[in-house]
Amino acid sequence: MRVEIWSDIACPWCYVGKARFERALAAFPQRDQVEVVHRSFELDPGRAKDDVQPVLTMLAKKYGMSEAQARAGEDNLGAQAAAEGLEYRTRDRDHGNTFDMHRLLHLAKEHGRQDELIQRLYRANFAEERSVFNDDERLVEIAVGAGLDEAEVRGVLADPRAYADEVRADEREAAQLGATGVPFFVLDRKYGVSGAQPAEVFERALTQAWGERSPLTLIEDGGADACGPDGCAVPPRQ
Repeated sequence: MRVEIWSDIACPWCYVGKARFERALAAFPQRDQVEVVHRSFELDPGRAKDDVQPVLTMLAKKYGMSEAQARAGEDNLGAQAAAEGLEYRTRDRDHGNTFDMHRLLHLAKEHGRQDELIQRLYRANFAEERSVFNDDERLVEIAVGAGLDEAEVRGVLADPRAYADEVRADEREAAQLGATGVPFFVLDRKYGVSGAQPAEVFERALTQAWGERSPLTLIEDGGADACGPDGCAVPPRQ
């Protein structure tokens, strides 16, 4: 069975949702027969590569909230991540364009290193101090750490056309499947799960999708935290 995950490195709910899905997958009896493929979805495709700004500034502007409210939202996101065993820096992170990261993920797919690379990109963006945006040397370091060849990585970053068509094809397909935000999980083209659902929802979807083949049926939509064109949902203060 194949599970396709549309996501963006800038999406905190994708980071959390991946961990929740993996917890469900670990408990799935047929887990060794499940292929996971990561697909591209840019939340901010129109942003220039050199347009990098602090996450708190971006949140305040996008949501029309105060910086104090943005900080509270990040604190709550940090708590959600911690509940999944993830590190999450709630202050001094950047937001920017992720197109080059998606292109590198397609390179990594060809070498069987896609999951390793996306996990390292998530960790670098959400847990580590140095920004991943507008810094090719940082991306080279992360990609090589995931097992990719340095010369190949540099070649992709130097050529803006490399894997660009693959990224755009993923994004068009997401739109055709009805994905308006991420994370968006598609199980064997039978079921769709939208948002960073609890592990129990993923467990149910894996069980239902096993061995079935038919048009996509959306199991959950609209009720879970996700990131979309207008930004990422901010969890309420507990």
